[in-house]
Order: sequence, then structure tokens, then C-alpha cells
Amino acid sequence: MWLLIFLVCLLICAGSTYWYLFGKPSPFSLNSVRPPAPQEFDQKKRDKVIKQGFSVDKVPKNLDVIVIGSGIGGLTAGATLAKAGKKVLVLEQHDQAGGCCHTYIEKGFEFDVGLHYIGQLHENSLLRIAFDQISEGQLEFHQLDQHFDTIQIGLGNEKREYTIYCGKTEMKAHLMKQFPDDTEAIDKFFKIMKISAKKTHYLATLKLIPQWVSLFLLKSGIADLISPVFRLSGTCATDFVNTLTSNKDLHTIFSYFFYGVPPKDSSVLMNALMIHHYKRGAYYPKGGASEIPFHIIRTIQKYGGNCLVRAPVSQILVNEEGAAYGVKVRKGQEEVEIHAPVVVSNCGIFNTFQKLLPPEIQAKPDIQQRLNMMKHGRGSLLVFSGFDGTKEELDLVSTNFWLFKDNDMDKSMEDYFGLSREEAPDNIPMIFITVPSSKDPEAKIRHPGKSCMTILTMVNYEWFEQWKDTTVRKRGDEYYNYKMRFAKNLFDWACTVFPKIKDKLVFQDVATPLTNMHYLGAQHGAMYSAEHNLERFHAEAVAKNRCNTPVKNLYISGQDVFSNGIAGALHGGLLCACAVLDRIIYIDLLLLKKKLKRRKARELAKLAQKKLQ
Repeated sequence: MWLLIFLVCLLICAGSTYWYLFGKPSPFSLNSVRPPAPQEFDQKKRDKVIKQGFSVDKVPKNLDVIVIGSGIGGLTAGATLAKAGKKVLVLEQHDQAGGCCHTYIEKGFEFDVGLHYIGQLHENSLLRIAFDQISEGQLEFHQLDQHFDTIQIGLGNEKREYTIYCGKTEMKAHLMKQFPDDTEAIDKFFKIMKISAKKTHYLATLKLIPQWVSLFLLKSGIADLISPVFRLSGTCATDFVNTLTSNKDLHTIFSYFFYGVPPKDSSVLMNALMIHHYKRGAYYPKGGASEIPFHIIRTIQKYGGNCLVRAPVSQILVNEEGAAYGVKVRKGQEEVEIHAPVVVSNCGIFNTFQKLLPPEIQAKPDIQQRLNMMKHGRGSLLVFSGFDGTKEELDLVSTNFWLFKDNDMDKSMEDYFGLSREEAPDNIPMIFITVPSSKDPEAKIRHPGKSCMTILTMVNYEWFEQWKDTTVRKRGDEYYNYKMRFAKNLFDWACTVFPKIKDKLVFQDVATPLTNMHYLGAQHGAMYSAEHNLERFHAEAVAKNRCNTPVKNLYISGQDVFSNGIAGALHGGLLCACAVLDRIIYIDLLLLKKKLKRRKARELAKLAQKKLQ
């Protein structure tokens, strides 16, 4: 009798699991991917997609989902849900869609604001398949040179230069050539990179299974028996690399992807993933970063949805039962209500919980508990420079440059962020230099004879806070002179790498944290959203920081869900779609990956057979 009951229960569980995984139609299919259409160079036609202004008559009827914010996380969630049969409306407060993927054109120069390069886009990679699905095959990526990053440590005669190459075996081998006395340390770090890359999906799984199950696995120690990744995610980067080597230059290499958090406050897993992300190559979208929102929005439109800009959401509507049912959008002096049974917020956890929810909902303990898990990220300062001259004439390259004044990142960053507002511009410890016009093969078609460069560093929001209530482009001479002090020092440093640019500079613009707050809606001007500190990546925090929120029918997407960058935000969008659909769509992507691998194997077999004939 008991055996019969057990078998019945087993069959019910198996049936339920099968229905959960396969009983609903997949939003993804090979048939939806078509060959890329010719590049659209007509700016007016592009603007109809990425700059379509908000009006009530453009809102689709019978909406299923409203997405607040058109960054890659919001667009990914929106396109995935659209392909699953949902009618989606994306609302963007800026006058152009794309978030950190948008570009802007000024004086004939085109600048990317947040996308500098993407990894893991080799053929049939999971990220490439995801991009192909949400753009239906219309996004093309150009692979950059094998030498994709250069790191300089020190100044003047004390400067040391190291180069980073992509390649499954070449990356490690090339690094070992540069550090012949530390080959064992490099080998151990690359083993950690491999574990981090292969097992990160375990961390994502913590967000997909019921929270009580995740916490039970972690607190009981079962999770650590399954994989070391749960321990690694909460391991301090500085402590770990100190066990490998005393070479401070190599310490810097292991943590050179600086996202505002010094190694002593960051996760070794995050730093290892950053480097591994480019192991199979670095890529840049053909046509520039704005190609990403352009094509994903068209997918959303294809399935009956839309994306509207100049549509600032002022409030998320919550009913008496505590469930979200729509938003209010400011239109001139009025507010327009738009209703939908699901609301997805891609504008960051602080904006969502502290600005958009009604005060009585904000005050609830479970909302405050989620907020207390996060800290505001560092602000960014970017210098956009335009030059008369081609990349050949100016000796510009697609390789990115990371420059550090010294090799003690923990001390230099702590000293820098502890400076006063007046001291900061003259004591910048690191910069990142990228040349988008040298990465995009079509840039010379769109903007012949011109080159552009973006220089980035991290700053304290508080250094600019005194001007927070002023109007963009009208902040006064004191503000302008202050930000230009940063710009001059950054540009002069960049000229030590590219000396020919100094006499060819014809345009320069500077974005501060206040600029990022205005155009990107980024709290404290943090382009990477909430701080990616060590506490955030402890396994229990990962399990609790999920797309579902304490407000029913309200979900979070983007960088605050998983991790920073384009890939991290995209996965935040996929995880959000999983939560909304109550379906693990990663299984659908993995099944597609297997089909594509089989198809590739058949093609290679046919090719080999032809050669034999």
C-alpha cells in the first residue's frame, strides 16, 4: 500500500516537473532567427524606433506587461516576454531608448556611453544565442583584435606595460610569458576562472528555485558539497590573490576590471568572471551600440508591443491588496495612468523602491529589508573626445587601455575616494580608455575622416552633489570648470598613450554623475547601478536578491538582479522573464544550443565529405 502511494506521488512529482519545464510553449525557436538585413543608415528611420515619443494613442491595447526603463535588462525581459505571447510596453524617461547601450551624436561624432566591448559571443555560446533570439538574428558583432586589453602600471620611467590576449589557451600562456616567476599563481587563478565560469549557473539557480530551498541548501552545507562556487562568491579578492603571489603587479592584473569596488571589498568570483568573459574573444556591435536597442525594440513591436521615450514614470500603481497593476506617466503637467497585470522595473532597486512605490508601501519592513541588502554604487565620469583624422592617421587601435598610477589598488582607491572635492581632480589613480570608432568597422562609413574616444574613471557622487538641483547644461561656470579639471587631467594622461590626438582634438564633452542621473536615471550617477561589493555576492545574499519583490506582480530586472555590464544586465532580464513566466527559460536556451551544435556538426561532416570526394 505504502509503495503504491509512493509511486503515485513520484509520478505526480515527475508529471508536475515535466509540465513546469516543458508543458508551456518555449519563447525561443530556431525558426525565429533570420539572416541579418542590410544596415539601416537612415537616421530618421532609426529614430522612429529608438526615439518614438510617448503619447496615449501609441500605447497598445490590452497590455500584459509594462517595463520601466529601456536598458538591456528591460529590453531583454520585454523581448523574451513578447516572444512568449505577452503584449509589452517599454517606457523610457530619456529621449532615446537603450540605457547604457544608447549612443549620441554631437558635431558629427558618435559616442557610446556604456558599451565598450562584450565577451562570450563566439558561435553558439549561450549569450550569443540569447542575443540572436531577442533580436531575431539581426544583431551582428565584430570580433576585435586578439590583443584586446593593455594594462599600464606606474608613471614615466617607472611604467610597466602588460598585454592581455584572448584565446582558450593563449590567454594563460601569454600572461605566463609576462610573469615567468608566477606561472603557478596564474595557473591556480585560471582554475578559479574555470570553476567560476562553469558553475555560475548554480548561483543563478538560487534565484530560480523557491527561496526556502536555496537557504536550506546553503545553511545546511549541502550547497558547498555540490560546488565550491558558493564559497568562492563570498571570498575576498585581495585575500585570495595574497595566497597565490606577493607580486603586486599580478594582483592588479587579477582585478584590473575596475567597477568602483577595490579588490579588498570585491568577490574573487566576480573578478575572475570578468577576465574569463573575454577568454573566447572581445566583440563590438556592427553599427555601434545603438544597434542593440534598435533591433530588440523591433522584436517587441513585432509581437504587438511598443517602446516609448520621453515617458517618465512617476509612480507604480499598487491596489488595496498590495499588488502592482500599472504606472503613472508624466505627460507635460498631467499624469497618465497605464494599466497592466505585470510591472517590470529596470530602473534600479533604489529608484523602484524609494521613488516609484507609494510611501506606505516603501515603509514596509520587507521593502526596507531588500533595500538594506544594497548600497549605492560609485559614480562615473566620462570624457568624450572627437578628433579630425582617421584611426590610421592618429595611430588609434581597438585595444582598450587600463592605466593605474601604482599597483596597490586597495590603497590607491581608498586614498582617492577619501579625498576632498577640491583635491580629487588632481589625484586620479586610474583611467580606462576606449576608441569606439576603431572597433566598429562601419564607423568610417557613418562618420568618414573622424575618430572618437571615451575616457572613464570612477568618482564620488558627493564631489558633485552641490549642483544636484541645477538644470542639465545650465549648471554654471563653477560646475563646468570643476568637471573640466577632471577632463584635462584624464585627457593629458590619455595623450601619453596616443600622442597624436592632442593636436587633433576638435570636440570634448564631459559626463559627471549628475549627467548620468539625468540621462540614464542612475542613482548617484552609478552606471553599474547598486554597488557590487563582497556582501552582495555572499551566496545567501544572492539567493535573497531575486527578481520577485515583496509587491505582488512587480519584478526587478537588470544589473541589480545578477551583475554589472551588458552581459550581467541581459542575464538579469532573462532571470526576470523566468520569474514572470514561472518557467526556467534557460532550459529552452540550452536545448537550442544543443540543436545548433548538432546542426554545426552535420555541416562540418558534409564539408569533410565533399573534400574527400
